[in-house]
Amino acid sequence: MGITARGVGLLVAAVVLLGVGFRFAYPELTLLGAAAGAAVGYAALVAAWRPRLTVTRLADPDRVARGEPASMTLTVRNSGRLRSANLLAEDRCGDRTVPVPVLRLRPGRDTEVRYDVPTHRRGVVPVGPLRVTRRDPLGLVALARPYGATVPVWVYPRVHPLTAVPTGAGRSLDGRVDGVPHGSITFDSLREYVVGDELRRVHWRTSARVGELMVRENVDTSLPRLVVLLDNRATAHPERGGGVVESFESACEAAASIVTAAHRADLPVVLLFAAAEPAAPVTPGGEVDGGGAAGPLDRLAAAELSSDDDAVRAATTRLRQDRLGDTLIFLTGPGGRGELGHVGALRGAYPSVVVGVFGAAEPTPPGAAGLVVVDAADGAQFAAEWDGVRRW
Repeated sequence: MGITARGVGLLVAAVVLLGVGFRFAYPELTLLGAAAGAAVGYAALVAAWRPRLTVTRLADPDRVARGEPASMTLTVRNSGRLRSANLLAEDRCGDRTVPVPVLRLRPGRDTEVRYDVPTHRRGVVPVGPLRVTRRDPLGLVALARPYGATVPVWVYPRVHPLTAVPTGAGRSLDGRVDGVPHGSITFDSLREYVVGDELRRVHWRTSARVGELMVRENVDTSLPRLVVLLDNRATAHPERGGGVVESFESACEAAASIVTAAHRADLPVVLLFAAAEPAAPVTPGGEVDGGGAAGPLDRLAAAELSSDDDAVRAATTRLRQDRLGDTLIFLTGPGGRGELGHVGALRGAYPSVVVGVFGAAEPTPPGAAGLVVVDAADGAQFAAEWDGVRRW
């Protein structure tokens, strides 16, 4: 509860009038002081009344690419049975507030407000809660309360079309690595027959030996597997313009384009961040999700720069140990070219390694760490040059 400046003045006047009235036996001053005190008390009771409101939200859509339109529909219903709600309300939408009219809202009635959600910047835009302020008629006391949960709107990076996808890597027993355009099927194991299995997959010789139908299990051992490593260190993206790090935004767009193209081609893809991701993005239910965002585009929307300067070295060490795929794509800014040596050392574990450098004033020297390097001003240029630099 907050007492306004007018309420503070009236309360001070009440104390003074009561003190002077009692001290010098002036009943008129005592009566005025008591009236002033009663007015402040009445104002506190009026403002303390908590209206019963039901707040629902509907984002249309709740996931959108940067620059595309998105809107929020807010419905406020008076769930009370006796009194009409006459309130001042405003809804939080990112960094701004939206006024919501809740004037003379009768019991059982509702009011609806629809407004645009800003999508000019990538990120997670928190919408809500509704802030309702209750005031007394004299303006002496104001009490603000939140209603409803916070609903996020995920603003994804722009996705640029990529027409080319990498080929697989067929590894022979002698250590040779060959390109396999569409993967290859290899025998993996035998298992018992279940209803629905194709009879042509039954291994009859083993079935006769064990006395049960056994079916061959095949796997695609050379299916192209992409690993996208996004450099989210602040030192890798030093240039800032209007509070936006353009090189990092371009790297996020390139990562989103690669991930989307891989999913459309049914290729396995892993998105990794050099530094730790934000620990607690907001879920659609308004709760804080400690497990992180759901999909790769959600994670890219919530991505932030980190101050961990040694993140790339630690990430390359993990990649060398885990060997998550055969194609590694490292996306960084002008300040990340000093780490290309660590990325180049992964060529033994990843047959194809491509580096994308965004926002650099000068091109990367040719043959840097023996890698294929794409210098691009933004995500659109990276997508345009994608086909020409593939070395898979």
